[in-house]
Amino acid sequence: MLTVEQRNELIDQYAAGYDAVIAALDGITPEELDVREGPGEWSPRQVVHHLGDSEMTSAIRIRRMIAEDNPLLQGYDQERFAEVLFYDRPIEASLEAFRGARASTTPILRALSEQQWAHTGNHSETGTTCVEDSLVYYAVHAHDHADQIRRARAAAPNV
Repeated sequence: MLTVEQRNELIDQYAAGYDAVIAALDGITPEELDVREGPGEWSPRQVVHHLGDSEMTSAIRIRRMIAEDNPLLQGYDQERFAEVLFYDRPIEASLEAFRGARASTTPILRALSEQQWAHTGNHSETGTTCVEDSLVYYAVHAHDHADQIRRARAAAPNV
């Protein structure tokens, strides 16, 4: 278990994730949206759509762990999502989904009791997890993807 101070720092980091991604996208050109830092890597456009999907999913998982008794948390194939959910579409709606998921979940995280942090779920791919585990993972998730966006932009040919 984390200390209250550690948890509060992670919540602040979680809350700042959207702004980190927006900063990484600042001034991005249409060409840069579709550049990849290397073979098999996602473009900034695909990263944004992944964040929309992932953040909506995690927001529901967190809520279910708090409200239900050890719910089954279904995993999903993020590569398949990227292949079939039209990740070539404009990014604005996925950015809004990402922003909304974070904005609506942050106050819930700030209000949880010690007991609620330990509420568990059974993830279909990784097994038993708890609300605190989700915070640890998602506090850095958006920041890691902001770095990925910056790396992809740096790999873009100069035009």
